[in-house]
Amino acid sequence: MQNDNRFGIILIIIGMSFFAVQDILIKSMAPEASLMQILFFRGLIGTLLLTIFFYFTDRKINFSSAFPLIAILRGFLFFLGFTAYYISLTLIPLAEATSLFFISPFFMTIFSKFILKNDVGLYRISAIFVGFLGILLIIKPNFSEFNWAMMLPIFCAATYSLSMILAKLTSNSDSSFQQTTHIYVSNFIFAAITSLIAINFFPNGEGNSGIAFLVRPFDFTNYLFLTYIVIISVFGTIGILCLIMAYRIGLPAANAPCEYIFLIYALLIGYFLFNEIPDMLSLFGMLLITLSGIYIFIREGVKKSEIATETRLR
Repeated sequence: MQNDNRFGIILIIIGMSFFAVQDILIKSMAPEASLMQILFFRGLIGTLLLTIFFYFTDRKINFSSAFPLIAILRGFLFFLGFTAYYISLTLIPLAEATSLFFISPFFMTIFSKFILKNDVGLYRISAIFVGFLGILLIIKPNFSEFNWAMMLPIFCAATYSLSMILAKLTSNSDSSFQQTTHIYVSNFIFAAITSLIAINFFPNGEGNSGIAFLVRPFDFTNYLFLTYIVIISVFGTIGILCLIMAYRIGLPAANAPCEYIFLIYALLIGYFLFNEIPDMLSLFGMLLITLSGIYIFIREGVKKSEIATETRLR
């Protein structure tokens, strides 16, 4: 397909808008809802919607994988990472969680060096260092009062990046549909297992908001939350489809930097809906992470070997 970077950028912006609504609903549901219920039905409904989309667009539908162990590992990494990310939304401001997640290009660069054997030059190493300074400005490490919740989005960025590098390894054998549905199917399988474990072994998690969000049992009596879950599933799937199409028709080096518009969304949402106001050091740290991340993507665009950025499966 011929490159159309402008349309790809439009699709990125639309996709990020859908993800913003998704995160608003998840964060607003956190005090009372079950995260595992959200992930379970998002995975189930997302799989159905993707199957319908690929069927009516005459794309090949195949749920298998040429590398089943890697597919399972990718699914587990996504589930583990984004479980940590969504828990972080209950504990730290949305903009800070988002900006810390956006260090994923740094992890991708590192993993591509050791797994894909890509060359990593001085410029990208310098960009990683600048991004690390941005992280320090946001988390402000103080070992006497260390906020462990700040590590959750960073953990998510690492697991996400490793999963995307594994996707790059299998991209010649597994289609975008296969790789995407592996993530969704893993979501509802691992969410069901986690929920069963939590109900049996952690019945009293209400003392901590993050833990409570993780271990609450499914609730089918709150129809407003059930409606929100359907919206989350539909909007998340539409966002993913936008990004899949964007990376199919546009160059990753042109598309990927535009994903940072989500950080602007997060700042506005946090301020207007959740009364979250980052301090000046955090804002400067966000700026450093954004600029260094964009630089890595642009720098990657002039290289023959690209880091894996096919789909942003939030």
